[in-house]
Amino acid sequence: MSNPLPRAARRGLAEESADRIRDAIFAGHFPPGAPLREVELAASLEVSRGSVREGLALLEREGLVRSAWHRGTTVVEVTAEDVEEVYTVRAALDRLAATTALRRATADELAALDRLVDAMADELADGGDGPRLLALDIAFHDAVYAAAGNRRLTRAWHAVRSQVRLFQLRRIALGHAHYRARVVAEHRELVALLRAGDAEALARVAEEHVDSARRGLLAHLSRVDG
Repeated sequence: MSNPLPRAARRGLAEESADRIRDAIFAGHFPPGAPLREVELAASLEVSRGSVREGLALLEREGLVRSAWHRGTTVVEVTAEDVEEVYTVRAALDRLAATTALRRATADELAALDRLVDAMADELADGGDGPRLLALDIAFHDAVYAAAGNRRLTRAWHAVRSQVRLFQLRRIALGHAHYRARVVAEHRELVALLRAGDAEALARVAEEHVDSARRGLLAHLSRVDG
């Protein structure tokens, strides 16, 4: 079996270890609930257990992993309660980011958003790999937050960003069709409203975009749990 964790570079071993473990989680090598064992991770990354421990602490602050003395460290589970909390926070943040970007976004920034949506459409035309589509989706929202130009708002987004990505990956794993059917049209609509300057409509659509994802994931989870 090939090693899913490339050897860590000597940038800052805790941060580099966190980056590699995070990438492996998003690639599906460590699904929700999977254990993350320091000894094995340290051997794979060729770093000390201390560096891995510090890296896992960084991921715990992102909400991506959870540590408990009797269970060790595991990738967070995706529960209905967690989904409600994370997507409620995200809806408020996305609404503010969109309406702030409405006032500040440049023509170049709007064109960059268009290119990301075009890339989503191309990905769908080529078969629509879910994780690659999601990477473009996250990049789109990163760009909206950047266009908003509010550093504290961007930091708030980054506090939930990893959980959003993990939860969206779970949504895709449980039912890709719902995501594929909506991803391009929803993001095109957001760009069109940013250009149109209708703050009220943009705020409503930005929230609905998140709520649609929340409902889709909760529906899938209820079928799995049932």
